[in-house]
Amino acid sequence: MRVGAEMLDAVLASGATSVAIVGTGKNVGKTVTMRALYEAAIERGLRVGLVSAGRDGEALDVIEHHRKPRLWLYPGTWIVTTPEMLSHAGEDVELERIATACGPLRRARVSKAAFYELIGPPTASGVRTAIQALQERCELVLVDGAIDRLATISTGEDAVIVACGAAAAASEEAALEDVRALVARLRIPRFDEREPLLRVEGALFPDVAERLIASEEVRQVVVHSPAFVMLTGKSLSRAASRLRLRCEHPVRVVAATIASIGPHRRFEPRAFLDAVGETTGLPTYDVYAGAAAGRETIRTLGEGPESDEFIVMRGELAGDLPSGVRVLREEPTYLLCERSETWTR
Repeated sequence: MRVGAEMLDAVLASGATSVAIVGTGKNVGKTVTMRALYEAAIERGLRVGLVSAGRDGEALDVIEHHRKPRLWLYPGTWIVTTPEMLSHAGEDVELERIATACGPLRRARVSKAAFYELIGPPTASGVRTAIQALQERCELVLVDGAIDRLATISTGEDAVIVACGAAAAASEEAALEDVRALVARLRIPRFDEREPLLRVEGALFPDVAERLIASEEVRQVVVHSPAFVMLTGKSLSRAASRLRLRCEHPVRVVAATIASIGPHRRFEPRAFLDAVGETTGLPTYDVYAGAAAGRETIRTLGEGPESDEFIVMRGELAGDLPSGVRVLREEPTYLLCERSETWTR
């Protein structure tokens, strides 16, 4: 899949040995982004490890009960998850001192191609331990992350991909503002040791930022990493314009992805893709539409009979859609589709 390959090139060009996919909210394509990167890395022959800062790969959302993207994994892949999720895995080694609400975690090597669920550590330190355990075995570790766990990716060896989409915002304008603010937060530069600084112990909350603005603070305001800046939207914009925000451990944001479909709204995919790229200044990819349409798109997204929505761009569609694909909605520039129950691998 060309989208996955281009994202992988961006990650590898940064020198990263792990990449975290973080989102502006739930259901904005983080797992689909991880899946595209994973497929591209497998095609390159890389040894890949996967970990989640939460839960991924389940057929249905455990809270909202809507369909979720599945994770079809190939033999040789290393994962971190709970023991009960390892029915298809082979050898496994228990990770010490990592406990979750779902029980202890294990590092395991997949021996049989199948769908897997990932249940990861609930803390930043736990995710960091899991990443390090996978790096002992793998050339690249993919992390389905969370913005409050970004302390786990501050070693200088990691990259970040930002996912945004229709599910997490009330309008396209709001979605663009959310991704702009998140990328700005992630891009807080490293502090300059030669200049005066004020080190913030713990997190920088809005009330603390307002006190510093009111006192006309001119020194560098230094936090541990972008994860410790608890500012969003207007409060972030105000602090960024009035304070010299800096961090000890900057992160490398290498790309953005979009998911233009959501449970309650849909954006025109091409226009949204272009707008996110212009807003963030990042290489931006539509992980649902992909770079190819029709049979290639469905081949790369259709790993199994489970239903999974995706977009096919009309301008890139060559021939008819394969049997087993149902069109849910038709627009002038794209088709919103899903795999029907008759789909076969």
